[in-house]
Amino acid sequence: MPLDKFRRSLADEAPPEGASPALAALWHQGRGDWQAAHEAVMSDGSKEAAWVHAHLHRVEGDESNAAYWYNRAGQPHCEEPLDSEWADLVITLMPG
Repeated sequence: MPLDKFRRSLADEAPPEGASPALAALWHQGRGDWQAAHEAVMSDGSKEAAWVHAHLHRVEGDESNAAYWYNRAGQPHCEEPLDSEWADLVITLMPG
């Protein structure tokens, strides 16, 4: 699914069918629901979920917690604007 289609799905009632927990979290964050996004990644031990978890803690303003999750994800600590990182994560984690 292209980024623009994912963005349009933010108007839907639920994340796209078959979305991984990491993508579901990005969908919730895209709708401004940090709590639902955080809950989605808390239940997934994957590196992808850890990467999104790091982003969510940046959104929250907790850079030290974000650093922990970037490390768990094996990713460098992002310093891009939050909206750019969100879009990059969607593009990177989108299957196919």
